[in-house]
Amino acid sequence: MITRSIGDITSSAIGLGCMGMTFGYGRVDPGEARATLEAALDSGVTHFDTAESYGTGRNETFIGTTLQRHRDEVIIATKTGVRSLRGIPLGLDGRPDTIRKALEGSLKRLGVDHVDIYYLHRVDPKVPVEESIGAIGDLADRGLVRHIGISECTVDQLRRAATTRRVSALQIEWSLFSRVHETTLIPAARELGIGIVPFSPLGRGFLTGDPASTTRIGLVDFRRIVPRWHKQNLATNLQQLEAVRMVAQRHDVTPGQVALAWLLSRGDDVVPIPGTKKRRWLAENIGATEVVLTEADLTDLDRIRPVGQRMPNGRVFLPDGEV
Repeated sequence: MITRSIGDITSSAIGLGCMGMTFGYGRVDPGEARATLEAALDSGVTHFDTAESYGTGRNETFIGTTLQRHRDEVIIATKTGVRSLRGIPLGLDGRPDTIRKALEGSLKRLGVDHVDIYYLHRVDPKVPVEESIGAIGDLADRGLVRHIGISECTVDQLRRAATTRRVSALQIEWSLFSRVHETTLIPAARELGIGIVPFSPLGRGFLTGDPASTTRIGLVDFRRIVPRWHKQNLATNLQQLEAVRMVAQRHDVTPGQVALAWLLSRGDDVVPIPGTKKRRWLAENIGATEVVLTEADLTDLDRIRPVGQRMPNGRVFLPDGEV
């Protein structure tokens, strides 16, 4: 697979978001999820994303048993700063002592002696971002962290973090269904030389058009509480998919591949991390690297305007100032 640079890191052009392998997106077949990890490695994917809060550590344990055997070949990214119980976010904790203890646990669960990217998952409003990022920097000085990242922050917080330590990666939600950061965080990150790692690049699956991600959400799927799937918004958002399907038909590809190709076209400093727990979707996602969109395609896709908040209500999820 082709590679890209995000900050100081060389990564496969598409990474793998691993959260759904143990948490959040309905029932999981562990054997298929593990086979998906192996298939990703075989296909040249080098970038694997997890977090301490995904299943309260279970996600790190699950992917660690596979990735630790390929340690020198992969980028392992994990996160700290979100308190959770059985995978349910309870609040934020960006205190330096908490961050240090959290990394100890993450390294143990992953079965490695360092992580390649350690993100501050959300900025704790009770703790200056300089203190939280400084704590991650101290861990980097000890060789336990290779690169520092920050996720879903404000522009001011990003600038303050970058002044404190070298920040290599900014993780944000960015897709055809989530473009709120295009005039704020993204230009700031590029000014600071920080690479961009979009999570949910398929709009949490909505942009694939698959009924299991649109109209037939499972009972234990967290998307049931996301406003974009609420009854009053669903019909409008399904209509937005028509532009994606039209472009997909022109190129004889899938809507999901169009959505990822659009994001890849935003710049060489962008490495999306679509999540999946199934090999069929992994192969489709990787295939997006071969799709080249025309100016007419981009114009058509630019008309997409989803309705409904992108995250469940609550300050754990959305940065200050965003509604």
